[in-house]
Amino acid sequence: EGFVIGAGGLGRALSDRLSRLCPDLDVTLCSRRLEPREGWCVDLESQESLLSLQTRLQADSLPLRLVINATGLLHGSSSSGAPVMPEKRLQQVTPEALQASFSINAMAPLLLARAVEPCLDRQSPFHFASLSARVGSIGDNRSGGWYAYRAAKAAQNMMLRSLSIEWARRYPRATVLMLHPGTTDTPLSKPFQAFVPPDALFTPERAAAYLLDVLLQQGPDQSGSFLAWDGQPIPW
Repeated sequence: EGFVIGAGGLGRALSDRLSRLCPDLDVTLCSRRLEPREGWCVDLESQESLLSLQTRLQADSLPLRLVINATGLLHGSSSSGAPVMPEKRLQQVTPEALQASFSINAMAPLLLARAVEPCLDRQSPFHFASLSARVGSIGDNRSGGWYAYRAAKAAQNMMLRSLSIEWARRYPRATVLMLHPGTTDTPLSKPFQAFVPPDALFTPERAAAYLLDVLLQQGPDQSGSFLAWDGQPIPW
């Protein structure tokens, strides 16, 4: 059984392609705004919702093989309605935007892992992948700005790197990955596409194909890796 969390353009493309690539895998798409007939409703910022997900997974008879977190927040508004937009300078930083970005970009992937952990089998292979971003690389940061998003993605990377070390001991066949999809033509990147060369702007379907090719080639020996869409490692 496989789950894709996040029903944006890339999440749906990942779910569709995964279903085609692995026809024997029962793939479920999850989002906080899905209609019940489309998939499962899961709100990663709600502990009640995550507990409900855990309960449903534990009641399911199918082995859990794959979870992909395709959620993210770059711009828009927080759950309290506060505006969120990448900062160009320090004076644009707000506590509300920092909290909103860390909630969905850093905390949510780890809390999702905590929810699914009781459903793992020590003897069975399992992949847990979460979308990160190259701008979350501290070593690759040469332009500054984007304080909340950069820091939250860097925090996610640290949390999932630590998770990979713990799971290597407890679930030796588990693989934890942080994946950078490249600039993808979705609402998340829409306001920032003006200076992206056409050949560097991926459709969701193209990005999904690249990401799944990379993901399915990784095993426990690569657990804890931070990889780009082309399989190349990204500096921390």
